[in-house]
Amino acid sequence: MDGQGRRAKLRSFALGGIVGASAAIAAARRRRRASAPRRTTPVGLAAFEEAPCYRELVDREERGGT
Repeated sequence: MDGQGRRAKLRSFALGGIVGASAAIAAARRRRRASAPRRTTPVGLAAFEEAPCYRELVDREERGGT
């Protein structure tokens, strides 16, 4: 193996390390930002079923009225 082949491989390795490190840092920042806001309301159908108007409708149907 000549000196230029080694140099090219070393350069490629170093560049890959830099790109990989920057990707890891970006992922960590995204993860930290995404985990900050927590949802306090139910998600999906649970949100609809928790609504007062829905509960009132269900109670009315259970009593037999429309």
